[in-house]
Order: sequence, then structure tokens, then C-alpha cells
Amino acid sequence: MHDYLGLDQHVLTEDHRLLRQQVQAFLREHITPLAPEWEKTGRVPAATFWKLGEAGLLSIAFPVADGGLGMDTIASVILNEELGRTGFGGLTASISVHTDMTALHLVRAGNAEQRQRLLPDILTGKRICGLGVTEPRGGSDLTRIATTARRDGDDYVLNGAKLFITNASFADIFFVIAKTDQAVKGGSGFSLFIIERGMPGFSNGQRFEKTGWHSSDTGELRFDNVRVPAANLIGEEGRGFYYMMAGLDHERICAAAQAIGLADAAMDLTLDWVRQREAYGKTLWDLQVIRHEMAKLATELLSARTLLYAVAQKAARGERLQLEGSMLKAYIPEFVNRLTYKCVQFHGGMGYMSETPVERISRDARILAIGGGASEVMYDEVAKRL
Repeated sequence: MHDYLGLDQHVLTEDHRLLRQQVQAFLREHITPLAPEWEKTGRVPAATFWKLGEAGLLSIAFPVADGGLGMDTIASVILNEELGRTGFGGLTASISVHTDMTALHLVRAGNAEQRQRLLPDILTGKRICGLGVTEPRGGSDLTRIATTARRDGDDYVLNGAKLFITNASFADIFFVIAKTDQAVKGGSGFSLFIIERGMPGFSNGQRFEKTGWHSSDTGELRFDNVRVPAANLIGEEGRGFYYMMAGLDHERICAAAQAIGLADAAMDLTLDWVRQREAYGKTLWDLQVIRHEMAKLATELLSARTLLYAVAQKAARGERLQLEGSMLKAYIPEFVNRLTYKCVQFHGGMGYMSETPVERISRDARILAIGGGASEVMYDEVAKRL
């Protein structure tokens, strides 16, 4: 980790620093040695979620009253940054969707019965979570969601499909947004539901092969007259879009942290490589053009990481940060894509060989500028608030 400014010393509390040590130790023992095999099988095993739960690493962002550790946004940044630093973006995505992008909706808008019924198994890893948002005709534009939910007595009847869903084929609980009022345009008229595996009419569709994130299971969800108990509606009917928006600040910070972790791993690999790779009677590091380019990337990485922690501090104080969150999501993944391109370039032919660490990182980093809100959309969000 390139902490040239001593951010850990000046920004983190002792609890934060202990958490980083705990996460690093856990990843060294339980994740990194096995991750190459998960790249082949296309998913993180359920047993890994159990181990994460036993270590308390699934409950970092959840209140103590709900069985969590009650830590702040900075703690979530640490977890996501260290996951990214493993160099395996797929497993990072699979775990982060569970910890930071799904069940927190229960904390924000769920009722006591839902939290008591679901969170114990979620925080211990006994039940794995997924998020059902993206659809065939709509990605970053959430207002184009076509999945519908019609009230019928004590149930809602759900019809539609979700696309590119992380943990699709093995998650137990999905947080799914659907249209409940066809007459309302824009963000209103959407509701957020808890969909549990085994509900009649709920099935998996296609499982997707991807350029990167090979250890992240990605697939399609299908809803064919799925009867969802009204007790599985999160919050108020018609407010689902706004519940999703309320979680975006946290999700964007976590995505930026993942990107920073991947960048840090790529920099470590590349600095080691250029310092020992011989060329023209010297090492690559002795060539000024490469040495200076690495210096520029290190400077930009430090700047990006400093911005990340400044925004995380603001979030930890409970402040809204729609502008800063959009800035993070727009800028950091794009920068990391540029950094990993250079890292592959400086590895030469070896950097283009399938499954070498720097090649994998470059593939895994690419999606972070697309998923969770494409960079172009994020910059428009920034522009609206200038």
C-alpha cells in the first residue's frame, strides 16, 4: 500500500487500523490462496461468506442494534480497498454487493420485523444477497425499469427480468426494484421488494461470461407471476426509487475504494517488474520515460486515494455528498483504467498473457467505469450540482 501521506495515521482511528490488519490477515489466509480457483469456477463459494460472517466482516456497516459492528463509512472503504488490493475484482464485487449494496436497504427503510427476520442470517453469511436493478432496456437510467409489481390482496405479483446481476445463480435474497404505478412517470411509482429464492415463478435465466470479474457469478433473474407477500415490501409503496438513491452515495464510495485497491495492486506489481526487468543493458526503471510515467501514476494515485478518504470522512459525519460521490464514481474508475493500461504496457508481452495478475486486474478494473452508473452519467450528475 502506497500511503505516502500517512493517511492511515492521520485519518484512521485505532479501530480502523485494527480493522485493516484484521481484513488483511483474513484475506491472506482465506481468500488470496483460493481466488485463482474461483476464477475458474465463476463464483465465490458459500463457505467463504460463512467465514466472513464468523469474522464479523459482513456486518461492518450495520448498526449494533441490528447485530452489526456499527462502524462508519471509512471502515467500509477499508474493507473494499483491501478486497480490491487482492487483485481479484470478481470476488471483490461478489462480497461487496452483499456487504454494502443490498441489505443496508433494510437498515435505511426496512421495518423491525424484516430486520429481525433477515439480518441474522445475512450478517453471518448463512444467506447471501443480490441486487436486482439493471434490466434489458435500462442500465444507468433507472427510470426505464420495466419489471412490474401489481398488488393482489396480501401479495404483490411480480413480472419481468433483471440482467447482469451479481450473485444471481446462488444468492438467497434479492433486493428488487419494480414499477408499482404505471401512471406515474419519472422516479415515483417504483417500489423495493425482498425476493427470496424458492418463491414460485422466480428463476434464473442466462449465466453470463464476462471479459473480467471471472470469480463473480453474473446472470439473469426472471419473474413470472411471482407472488411476493406484502410483508416483503421495503418501506412505502412508490418510494423504492428514492430508497435506491439514498444508498448510492455509500455504494459509489465503496466502488471507488475497490478501484483504488486494484490500482494499488497493479502499481506494486509494475514497480517490481520494471525494477528487475532487463532491457538494453539496464532495467526498465533506468529508462527515464518509464520511470517518469510511474512517478506520474503514483502521484495521481495518491491524489485519488486522498480524495476518497476526504469524501469518506464527510460521509462518516453523516453529511450528504451527492456531488462528491458522483465525482468519485466518475473520476477514480476512469483513472484506474488508465493506470492499469500503462501497467500492462510496461509488462510488455507478459502483461498480455491471460491470467497473469496485471492482465487480470486490467480486465477487472474496466467494468468499474460502467457498472453502478457509467462515467458519462456520473459527470452529468456532477455538472447538475456545480
